[in-house]
Amino acid sequence: MRGKVRGDLDQYFMRLAIREAKKGRGKTSPNPCVGAVIVKDGSVIGKGYHKKAGMPHAEVEALSSAKEDPSGATLYVTLEPCNHHGRTPPCTEAILKAQIKRVVIGTLDPNPHVEGGGAERLKREGIEVTEGVLESECYRLNEGYMKYVKTGLPFVYAKAAITLDGFTATSTGDSKWITGERARRYGHRLRSMVDAVMVGSGTVLKDDPLLNVRLIKSKKTPYRVVVDSRLSIPQDSALLRDGKNVILITGEGVDIQRILPYESKGARVIRCPTRGGRIDSLSCLKILGKMGIQTILLEGGATLTASFLKERLVDKFYVFVAPKLLGGSDGYPMIKGVGPTQIRNTLRLTQTEVIRLGADILITGYLEYPES
Repeated sequence: MRGKVRGDLDQYFMRLAIREAKKGRGKTSPNPCVGAVIVKDGSVIGKGYHKKAGMPHAEVEALSSAKEDPSGATLYVTLEPCNHHGRTPPCTEAILKAQIKRVVIGTLDPNPHVEGGGAERLKREGIEVTEGVLESECYRLNEGYMKYVKTGLPFVYAKAAITLDGFTATSTGDSKWITGERARRYGHRLRSMVDAVMVGSGTVLKDDPLLNVRLIKSKKTPYRVVVDSRLSIPQDSALLRDGKNVILITGEGVDIQRILPYESKGARVIRCPTRGGRIDSLSCLKILGKMGIQTILLEGGATLTASFLKERLVDKFYVFVAPKLLGGSDGYPMIKGVGPTQIRNTLRLTQTEVIRLGADILITGYLEYPES
């Protein structure tokens, strides 16, 4: 019974640490977001989260905020403490110096600089270490970081806003607005939490979007990536008016003379291998990954999304559904291309969640690809 009580308490305090970690979401890249809570005699005496790369880690923030001597206390942390010198000293050193008695870890860090080393160091020094408390929740806090560290590829979130009958725009391309204000604010919140927002050239030609964060308070401007194999978007496009954080992915055969005018507006133009006249999606992700981009919000259009799905490169989907019917078959679909001929081969979303946003609903889930 005592073990069950301890387990329940561990989960309770880890949830508090997760709550702390969420305060840093979208602000810590290329570092993961991490939360920590210090508990002594059943009470929280300190808590903190990692605010920004280069600033103190969550463990140090929590120790600094401690209202009393943390010696003999238990530290709850969502991600394994680091044991190496980076921009900041090792967190293991701070934990040892504070004479923490027990450390409870949500999930281990796959970063080769950490990778079990932090937990093992603490164990060698006589600290009791418990691992894997609310592991899946702690892992999901940094799913982009986790994938990137393991593969070098960005984690891809795909987003779409559709009518009940599955369209993203009318036959004339009009799409403002399918969803209501709350759903659109949520979409901008998603932008604020990723390293890059990506669209295809068709979306720029049709909508002339800014692709920035406007509807919520945020100091962050993610990279704005346009996949444009022929470099066809107008040079007076809205996102090129300042050129800040703009990346244009174009075909490897595009002439430098066509590239120069875009670069003069501040955009970074990158030539990428093509396949069948279109940008090779995997090569595109590898290029962006080498630039340190860990997370991408893919906002369309239908052809680009289909390309990423075909290559099994979308990790998670956000589908905003509005209670509206276009009532015809001439509109723009969410995804273009030839799909499977049998239902058993459809792409499925797992770990799905449904959120009500005013009159609209948001369905989220992770992609599960069929074997064939």
